[in-house]
Amino acid sequence: MSQKVSITTTINGETITKKVEPRLLLSDFIRHELGLTGTHVGCEHGVCGACTILFDGEPVRSCLMLAIQTTGHDIQTVESLGDQDNLHPIQQAFHEAHGLQCGFCTPGFLMTIKPYLEQNPNPTEAEVREALSGNLCRCTGYQHIVDAVLLAAKTS
Repeated sequence: MSQKVSITTTINGETITKKVEPRLLLSDFIRHELGLTGTHVGCEHGVCGACTILFDGEPVRSCLMLAIQTTGHDIQTVESLGDQDNLHPIQQAFHEAHGLQCGFCTPGFLMTIKPYLEQNPNPTEAEVREALSGNLCRCTGYQHIVDAVLLAAKTS
């Protein structure tokens, strides 16, 4: 058994200090240690995008990072966007454009598209498809997801 290491990181605006196993994946830390279950774990290889979070404002796969790598960094999970009573504009657009079905992949899409729209507030459909190309959805044909992103761009 390895010795636990103390980390201090900011998650969704709150500074967190915890002792963790050095090999603990960030996705497992977020879900199991912090109880933020909006970050989903799909492939555990960084391919599907379901575990995407923002690391210092950039989308990254939390299943490919260790929790100890977050010391001194800022992490945002899907819980930082909004809640049922106060949806983020991107969440509202996904709701209105039917951009989700089972919802498993949705947090990864939301966390991928948030910084993208901040950098490119008026994307074309082709640009949106390229931006989302690293996220997989097994339920939809992606058209409603693309429509939701384009709607979010218009309403944000």
